[in-house]
Amino acid sequence: MKVAEVWQQFEKKLSGQKELKDLEVLRIEFLGRKGKVNQLLQKITQLSPEKRREFGQEVNQLKRRIEAAIERKKQELRTDLENNLSKEKLDVTLPGQEPNLGHLHPITQMKWEIADIFQRMGFEVLEPLEVNSDYANFEALNIPPDHPARDMWDTFWTREGHLPITHTSSMQNWIYRNRKPPIRAVVIGRCFRNEATDAGHEHTFHQIEGVYVDRGITVAHLIETMRVFFSEFYGRELKTKVRPSYFPFVEPGLELAIECVLCRGKGCSVCKQSGWLEILGCGQIHPSVLKEGGIDPKKHTGFAWGIGLERIIMLRYGIEDIRHFHSGDLRFIRKFK
Repeated sequence: MKVAEVWQQFEKKLSGQKELKDLEVLRIEFLGRKGKVNQLLQKITQLSPEKRREFGQEVNQLKRRIEAAIERKKQELRTDLENNLSKEKLDVTLPGQEPNLGHLHPITQMKWEIADIFQRMGFEVLEPLEVNSDYANFEALNIPPDHPARDMWDTFWTREGHLPITHTSSMQNWIYRNRKPPIRAVVIGRCFRNEATDAGHEHTFHQIEGVYVDRGITVAHLIETMRVFFSEFYGRELKTKVRPSYFPFVEPGLELAIECVLCRGKGCSVCKQSGWLEILGCGQIHPSVLKEGGIDPKKHTGFAWGIGLERIIMLRYGIEDIRHFHSGDLRFIRKFK
């Protein structure tokens, strides 16, 4: 290979270089210890004495030309890089733009807030099995197959005889069998019923179930627990009252009302001018339910309650239709950002 041919090869490769790191590879290829310039010098021994000096000068000149060309190319690439960086630089002193990020669904936000309140009150927070047995959902709660109260929870069924839970009370028997008194537990999760939907009813909704079992637990403990929770959730002290009702798994059964959070007890269309809102069903846990869970009702008593999560959120924010929660309407969801 001749000196002129090496230079032609070098020029061709140099013209295609776009990165500084590639120039170093090119330099090694031509000027490295095993590079093409050194390969030319190794041929000097094959020449006659009178041609060696002339050939050596040509190779040294080629080496200097290659070194100079590489240096010029480096400067050229550095200049291009600096120009590009100057065009693309950012002014870090400019105010930032708020990113358009998503956020938690209002139901999730309220679930976490409610869980935090009950945890601070000493309750363990659990999630329900969304599909459970007839036994857990009904029979363990004092609702046998022929009991008329089942009509209150008309629901869906699987072919295997299981069902999407109609209330988070379906976890009561599991709690009694897997915890020892004193038991303080809250279950927050989805429930399902075969129900026509309207502004106040949904086939899929969320419920908060709570149980407290220990020695000497009375209705007075139940009322005070609910008063503390609702006062914390609505951000002010609220009055409460109870009246008799019927639920198969509690005895006595009660309905608890709170002072209307919208009119502060003065009377409005929501509370039907009464100043009170019936908010949940509750009562002393039926002795049969405790016994079915392996707890001696002669030694321990307790209370239980169930609250519709969507309902208390609607009261807190003045939401008029429960169907908004699962509508997927971003205009509604973004109000809770």
